[in-house]
Amino acid sequence: MRFRRRNLALVVLAASAALTASATPAFARPEPPEQIAPLGPDFLWGVAASGFQSEGHAPDSNWSRYAESGKAGDPYRDSIDFYDRYESDIQLAKQLGVKVYRIGIEWARVQPHPGVWDEDGLRFYDKVIGAIEAAGMRPMLTIDHWVYPGWEVDRGGWNHADMVGDWLANARRIVDRYAAGNPLWVTFNEPTMYMLNEIRMGTLPATAMPVMQDRIAQAHNAIYDYIHQVQPGAMVTSNVAYIPAAEGAVNGPLIDKIAAKLDFVGIDYYYGLSPDAARLPINLDMWNNPLQADGIYYALEYYSRAFPGKPLYIVENGMPTENGNPRADGYTRADDLRDTVYWVQRARADGMNVIGYNYWSLTDNYEWGSYTPRFGLYTVDVLTDPTLTRRPTDAVPAYTEITRVGGVPADYRPTREPKTCSLVDAPASCTDPVTLPR
Repeated sequence: MRFRRRNLALVVLAASAALTASATPAFARPEPPEQIAPLGPDFLWGVAASGFQSEGHAPDSNWSRYAESGKAGDPYRDSIDFYDRYESDIQLAKQLGVKVYRIGIEWARVQPHPGVWDEDGLRFYDKVIGAIEAAGMRPMLTIDHWVYPGWEVDRGGWNHADMVGDWLANARRIVDRYAAGNPLWVTFNEPTMYMLNEIRMGTLPATAMPVMQDRIAQAHNAIYDYIHQVQPGAMVTSNVAYIPAAEGAVNGPLIDKIAAKLDFVGIDYYYGLSPDAARLPINLDMWNNPLQADGIYYALEYYSRAFPGKPLYIVENGMPTENGNPRADGYTRADDLRDTVYWVQRARADGMNVIGYNYWSLTDNYEWGSYTPRFGLYTVDVLTDPTLTRRPTDAVPAYTEITRVGGVPADYRPTREPKTCSLVDAPASCTDPVTLPR
């Protein structure tokens, strides 16, 4: 299915709602520097992926059922078969020079029946995490990336009164098994989008969204405490999908419930918004959504203002294409990556405590119902290439050079001018926009 496009009037309304935020930027905006500093040896460059989207060989779950029923769109097949190819994919990430590899631990794979954990499923993740560590990278482990077992579907999913208890039983098992390796933790991936997808698939009535939100918050807060008992000094988050012009309205209610139990703010930033590109980024033809590299600066600034001094981490960022074809706007993956990293460096130079950046994703994968949107540094054509060959895009050498030197060159200039009025964080991004040196 596709969401209907929104017109400019609705964009303006959304932007008006965002004006509840302070009009004063969190930082006095300095003059743009002629030279941009690298991010330094402690900065965490990474890649990100999820379990269901990439593993294949899917056990019974809510999403395997969506795919089998035809609700989701494309048949799932075995996705890009990370399950059998994890060693070579991890080596591709190592060659990029990244320090972090984000994966998901699929609940459905490790607990196929109530109260029963599958040692074969757990040993698979033992091997994957061991390979990540052997390659010199730190695992970032996502406990819930929108997928839960089929038996939990039969109980009612997040409508089920005991869902939180079931979820925590599995999550504690995962923490006990992997905390000793000092991974970074993501409890729930994009929880608001999680809820909207459950509504879109007909699993959750819209009226039950507040209940699911409360249960996710309860589960996050409980497992946060448990992780810290088992892994003192752990770094735990629940990453948000940043929504331009409406971030506070969309993600604020959930963030308010878990704000005290976030060691860093995980931000997924993909799309911008401005009066000359008035299309809200909620469309399934993702390659037509407006890209705005400088918007990542405003997304970071928004959360710097909300959580002064707290570490910020771009957990996901990337550029979609349609079946790997060139974009209509002419933007290449490498240019978008370099432009985005420039603005991350600017944010750090202006005092924002940004500690890491993950590219989404290492390879193309199953984008929740479709193989058409391609985000991968390595492209994989699931529907027409039975060999599932990983083919590098122009962003592979670009990212390898970025990780080698800690960012873009000191004299780099983005290929696109920043928006004079971005709505990513209105009104600050319109009243005091970032600029480039002249």
